[in-house]
Amino acid sequence: MKQVKKTLPCNCPSCSSPLKVTSLACEACETVVSGSFELPLLARLSAEDLQFVIDFVKSSGSLKVMAQQLGLSYPTVRNLLDDIIQKIEKIEKK
Repeated sequence: MKQVKKTLPCNCPSCSSPLKVTSLACEACETVVSGSFELPLLARLSAEDLQFVIDFVKSSGSLKVMAQQLGLSYPTVRNLLDDIIQKIEKIEKK
């Protein structure tokens, strides 16, 4: 049976507002930290966008290498990166 990979939800399933982390727990010593914490910026990207960012870093920031790996044209990969940049700028303004 294939294991389902759980992903961290970033938006409320009821109203789509951004979620905040309210507690963190250590499984080793059972310490719990409570409060209201924002998710890191990259954690607020979609899984697909985050994977693109990871692949971009692994390719040393080379869009040419990314285009080859994805089997896409350079301008298409450049547009994907520009879209992610816009999403990041939108997140930062909130």
